[in-house]
Amino acid sequence: MFRGVSNLSLDAKGRLAIPARYRDRIEFCCASRLVITVDSDRCLLIYPEPNWIEIERKLNQLPSFSPAARKLQRLYIGHASEVEMDAQGRVLISPELRRFAALDRRVALVGQSNKFELWDEDVWNRRCDQWLDEADLAQLESGAEFAGLSL
Repeated sequence: MFRGVSNLSLDAKGRLAIPARYRDRIEFCCASRLVITVDSDRCLLIYPEPNWIEIERKLNQLPSFSPAARKLQRLYIGHASEVEMDAQGRVLISPELRRFAALDRRVALVGQSNKFELWDEDVWNRRCDQWLDEADLAQLESGAEFAGLSL
């Protein structure tokens, strides 16, 4: 399980040093093999390879004649890049993926349980402020899908 926000820097080659607290888990669960792809929010998603394989399987099961399904497949599968964490715990983010998410130097690695999101740090901070401003807690509390949720 990945959780929390880590503010990090990409090096000059576009490598991201995975925080030490996650390295053993990543090595154990997927032999250091990860898949990085894009997200419609203009961030990157980083999955342990077994988790990605399940997502990819589900995407491939979508109806091939559905324009919406084809768009999802093109976005997520079409941009997927396999990477391996090196001995120093770094992964290389390709120039194409860095460009898609407007990643420069400072980034936010955000744990999302079974994956990470990778954001430009400034964009992450602005989006967090936006989400807080838009949050309607009364609506969340009355929604049936949140009925059993207690924070």
